[in-house]
Amino acid sequence: MVDEKNEIDKLIDNMISSGDELVKNLKTVLPNSVAESMVMFHESNVENLKKIKEFLNK
Repeated sequence: MVDEKNEIDKLIDNMISSGDELVKNLKTVLPNSVAESMVMFHESNVENLKKIKEFLNK
């Protein structure tokens, strides 16, 4: 079970860092209004992923 939690933690961390990189790259080519929406959507996803990670580590 501990190994599964570690794998899920790694997956969540990877999802967050990949999302950060994607948002950073897309912000340079998207119009500001779309980029702002994408940033807010990503921030919401990051918060949810952190909550899932916290729940799993209880």
